Amino acid sequence: MRSGPLMSSVIPRISWILLGGLCGYLLAESLSSESQTHILGALLGGGMASLAVLLERLLERYPLWALVGGATGLTVGLLLGRLIGSSVGSAEASRAPEAALWSLGAMGFLGPLGWALGFRKGLDWPFRTGTQGGKTEVPGSRLLLMDTSVIIDGRIADVCSSGFLWGALAIPQFVLRELQKIADSSDPLKRARGRRGLDVLRTLQEQKGIEVRVLDREPSSGNNGDVDSLLVEMAKEMGCALLTNDLNMHKVAELQGVQVLNINQLAHALKPVVLPGEDMKVKIIKEGREEGQGIAYLEDGTMVVVDNGKRFLGRSVDVVVTSVIQTSAGRMIFTSLKEDQEAYVQNGRG
Repeated sequence: MRSGPLMSSVIPRISWILLGGLCGYLLAESLSSESQTHILGALLGGGMASLAVLLERLLERYPLWALVGGATGLTVGLLLGRLIGSSVGSAEASRAPEAALWSLGAMGFLGPLGWALGFRKGLDWPFRTGTQGGKTEVPGSRLLLMDTSVIIDGRIADVCSSGFLWGALAIPQFVLRELQKIADSSDPLKRARGRRGLDVLRTLQEQKGIEVRVLDREPSSGNNGDVDSLLVEMAKEMGCALLTNDLNMHKVAELQGVQVLNINQLAHALKPVVLPGEDMKVKIIKEGREEGQGIAYLEDGTMVVVDNGKRFLGRSVDVVVTSVIQTSAGRMIFTSLKEDQEAYVQNGRG
């Protein structure tokens, strides 16, 4: 039975805390012979190890810049609280308990407030000053998590090379494992799709100005659910956007408050606007449903229905747009042959 990510992460951390307690105990034993000191040393060692584990967990879930901002805000808040408490306390020197309460109250209010403000500013900070692996670090809010569908689709490479996306592209290990599983499938079609996805990742890594980061972490809940659920959960925890072509995942992620960038929606938004009366040149490639109709396609896949175009099957013709219909499956353009339109106009004049 395979152990889940929760157990694989909890056991080393518990061992680290126990080791910290043991080191504290041994250090206290070397300094004093009193048993109380030994217990205090063990508690301090375990506490320091626990603090290190907590910091490591925070670094997994949030960008370093946010933690730096939170720590700075906390420090400033505590200092301001102490200063305000001391100022009020000096006016009530005869009542020491009241002065202490004023100081603790001010620090208790301004400390968390400073942490919250600093943490938020750290998340929103547009750039990192440090580097990691020779590349500029990117805050979690600038990280784009990719799912399997958008990698296999391949258009993400063209979008990135055009400069419309900025920030680091991230792929979790469990998504990479799923992609590898598809590439090793016995089904020839699935195997081809998986290998295409791996080639797309290689292309992205070779592009200048594009950072592709493989994330070793797992969602903190330790779920062994499907890849889509894990990906949405990770995006929510890290506060980053999700890149996908999967409509169902798109809807689920938006319901959970995750920002989604859908390549299909981008492609739909970039389709050229066609108005009735405009001329275009298309190639008739098959017959239509109605008698005499011919069917052509634009480069973006939009279907063009050409009235009386069947006789020009396999040839390119000039057409005039008569109407445009938007359906749930996409957009359809209805046209007529330009020569028919010109003949109609001449007959009308005659």
